[in-house]
Amino acid sequence: MDLQKNIEKYAQLVINTGVGLKKGQEVVLRSPIECAVFARAIAKAAFEKGAKDVQIQWKDELLDKIKYDYCDAEFFEEVPEWLALFNNSYAENNACFISIAGNDPDLLSDVDPKKVLNLNRASHKAFSKFYEKLDNGSLVWNIVSAPTKAWAKKVFPNDNEDTAVEKLWEAIFKAVRVDKDDPIAEWEKHNQSFKDKVEKLNSKQFVKLHYTNSIGTDIEIGMPKNHIWAGGGEYATDGTYFCPNMPTEEVFSAPKFDDVNGVVVSSMPLNYNGNLIDNFTFKFKDGVIYDYSAEQGLEVLHEIFATDEGSKRLGEVALVPYSSPISDMNILFYNTLFDENASCHLAIGSAYPMCVKDGLNMSKDELEKAGLNTSITHIDFMIGTSDLKIVGIQEDGTEVLVFENGNWAI
Repeated sequence: MDLQKNIEKYAQLVINTGVGLKKGQEVVLRSPIECAVFARAIAKAAFEKGAKDVQIQWKDELLDKIKYDYCDAEFFEEVPEWLALFNNSYAENNACFISIAGNDPDLLSDVDPKKVLNLNRASHKAFSKFYEKLDNGSLVWNIVSAPTKAWAKKVFPNDNEDTAVEKLWEAIFKAVRVDKDDPIAEWEKHNQSFKDKVEKLNSKQFVKLHYTNSIGTDIEIGMPKNHIWAGGGEYATDGTYFCPNMPTEEVFSAPKFDDVNGVVVSSMPLNYNGNLIDNFTFKFKDGVIYDYSAEQGLEVLHEIFATDEGSKRLGEVALVPYSSPISDMNILFYNTLFDENASCHLAIGSAYPMCVKDGLNMSKDELEKAGLNTSITHIDFMIGTSDLKIVGIQEDGTEVLVFENGNWAI
């Protein structure tokens, strides 16, 4: 493996396909300090494409851990004014935002979840302009990953550090198609592959989806009128075509927030801000999680569900075949960006306005009337299995097999 060559190909993919950078546009890049080589490669690719400027926000998760250890929970209720101004002003200037996800999955395992929750709430409030443009579809953004030593050792615990990092690089390159001769062309074909499934699902306009499998999931999820399925890249309001997540294998939509009934059982662990939640079960009635359990991470769930009213309701349904390229690697990444693309999943919290007709032009109240959930959080969790069955029910009662034995049937 020519690591440097692949990093450069990866960076070009992020700039050209991930955010569709325009000449004269500014870039805000958020990166762990350990991923500096990849971050600089992205910056170089951006300037080669004609970026006006690239600003890198370096993230030091070890410093974050020190703050969590020594600062009171109240400390995290405020965000520095300069940081809010930075993010909001760049969003107002229509900069594109790129984030490199490469955290240590275990680093925050002993941190009080309330501190993390306080910071999430404060950040959402302080970065109001940023989130407003994110919600209305006018912001171009992209999330990718690069290995860190701690993350690599978590994924490949039996290898030494250098070998683990090399293996994780190889897995990432494969997942995002950088191992191919022309990754940009591969992504053009990949994005086109979503079109058939999206068109079929949108034509059905299911009123409900019924999920069942052998580990205990048995749930009916209502779908809003005029809901929209999407997958692959998407268009910003200015016409820019971009890919928010790399990798991506999902076709997704928004459920009707008050019409979810039954039980879902997790099929993979969820790593939430460094806290592992495993073997968990949610019970829904009229859209609300009224009971839940977990073998690990129950206290973290308590804090998540205390975020706001919408954090105990669903905001996303996502369909991913069990035989997806990432699933076929048979690797647990402990990173939602990858693990969610190896399994059908749901998300608690906010729905994407784009998932209902004219949603990008709706106010919060209008979105709720249309059936979409609102929250300051959005957390994906995996429920897909090799025997998952999903039946779509149309308005006239017709049943359509959508998934069988974990894979597409429609």
